This record gives sequence, structure tokens and C-alpha cells, in this order.
Amino acid sequence: MTKMSLSDHFDGDRYFNPTLPKWHSPSLRSTLKMLCEPRCRWPVWVENKGVPRLKEPLAADEVAITFVNHATFLIQTGGITILTDPVWSKRASPFRWIGPKRVRRAGVAFEDLPRIDVILLSHNHYDHLDVATLTQLRHNFAPTVLAATGDARVLGPIGFEDTRELDWWSETQINDTLKITFVPAQHFSARGLFDRQKSLWGGYLIENYGRRIYFAGDTGYSIHFSQIKRRLGPPDIAMLGIGAYEPRWFMKPIHMNPAEAVCAHRDLASKQSIGMHFGTFQLTTEAINQPQADLERAISDSGIPQSEFVTLHEGETRIY
Repeated sequence: MTKMSLSDHFDGDRYFNPTLPKWHSPSLRSTLKMLCEPRCRWPVWVENKGVPRLKEPLAADEVAITFVNHATFLIQTGGITILTDPVWSKRASPFRWIGPKRVRRAGVAFEDLPRIDVILLSHNHYDHLDVATLTQLRHNFAPTVLAATGDARVLGPIGFEDTRELDWWSETQINDTLKITFVPAQHFSARGLFDRQKSLWGGYLIENYGRRIYFAGDTGYSIHFSQIKRRLGPPDIAMLGIGAYEPRWFMKPIHMNPAEAVCAHRDLASKQSIGMHFGTFQLTTEAINQPQADLERAISDSGIPQSEFVTLHEGETRIY
């Protein structure tokens, strides 16, 4: 595991958000209160509409983005295939019998995956870091794994040959043309009651053949979007969370609502943004279709073209 020095987001024992000086992570009491909030009823099962196009020929500077589900995207660029926060399991939970259960299949069947070269893990929550899925990916493809500092303790037993822990603004070179930078987010970490803030969280900026692709991971709205643009340049494509945002009294520090995601899109000066973190696992109180409806209203209110910020069907591929 990478040894960390004191910084503006690490106190020698735990990580924290410098943008939230009086907030560390949700307490057990507030979490239980949130779980008791009235919830909109989600359907038991939804059929996917997207049709993956994973074998399309791409020019060196073209990028194919396939939305798998939740925060899982398959990114094909420059002959390299990248997976973000891969989750194919039935539940986003440490248990097989309880916890948020998927209401749709993954948009790409696991057996249909092309060779996976790189996995990006934004943080250690169960809807983003799924050990069962990662174990199968290691067995099938032996990819390089990039993860937040502190997550080697979870990944080590899986047996990846190349795991790289990163701090905010750390860069790693995958090949001659592909560079990936771990960037800040406003969130928290925990896989149990006793490891809160023991590992970091963040997003990724992928640079290849002059194209910039930003995967935000989980984050609340804050100044880090402007910082990313200023330090690394505006992204051509940004994948931003728009779901799991109600109730706001609980979720505001850690998950953007669609209106805040539109603000992040503008802060980044992103040419194209794609919504994520909705429609597969019911983590919070809003209806299954509320994120997309709220996003449509937020885009209209902001005056940006509807085509600048879209959502994809699970399984849908777009080439940029």
C-alpha cells in the first residue's frame, strides 16, 4: 500500500474533503434515518433497450463509449479498452441475500466483453468496487487496475499483477500515448463500520491522442471541477453522476443532483457530458426515471443545447 504524507486531504490517519471542513462522512445515525425516508417504488425488473457496438473500427483519435450500468462504462480508445467501476453482481452489497438489488441486466453481457486492458476504480463503495466482478475480470483478462490510495487492502487478495494506487493529481502512463490522472472528488469511503475514510476517493482524466475523457466517480458539487479544467484542460467527454441524490439533507455533500451536474458540465467546459449513476440499483428515495426528467429540466433552464448533456440506454454505444 502506498505510504501517504500529510496533505490538505489526509491527516495522517484518515482522508477528508478539504471542501467540507466540518464534514467527515455520514454518521450511522443519519444513515439509518435516511434509510427510513419514504421511497418511490421502483419496478421489479426493466428490460434494456441499448444494443452494444463493441467491434466498430475506430480511428486513433476516436472514442467509443458504451454505458453498461450505474457507473460502469466501457471506453475504447487507441486500441485500449477501459472499464470504470465494473459491477455485474446481482446486488451492490457485502451480502448476497440483502442490499440494493439490480432491476435490469448489465447492458453488456460479461461473456461478450472484449479484452479489458485497464480498470479504473473511483472508490471502495460496493456499488463501485465489486470483488466478485473484479475477480472474474482478473481471471479472464489480467488487466491493469488503477485505484484510490488505500484500496490495495481490498484488491490485494484478488491477485492482480499490476495494481497502481493513486493520490489526487497523480499521473500514470499506460503506454506511449495513454496517460491517466487521478483527480479530486467530494465524497467518502467505507466498506464497513470501522474503515471510514481509510482510503481515498476520486475521478479519472484519461488522455490519449489529444482526446480527454473524464470519469467523475461519485462526488458532490464543488470547486474541483473548475480545478480539473484549469490544471488538465476541458474534457471532450465527461461522465457525471445524476442519480442517488434524494433526500438532499443527506446526499448533497456526496452526490450531485442533475442541476448540479449541469453546473459541473459548465465548470469543466466539457464538449459532451453523459449522465450516470441511475437506473440499476435503488440507493436513495427518488423514482427510477426522476434523474433523467430532472436533467432535462436542468438543461432547459441552463440554456445549453440538449445534445451537450445526454444519457445513454444501458448497452448503448456512442462514438465520438
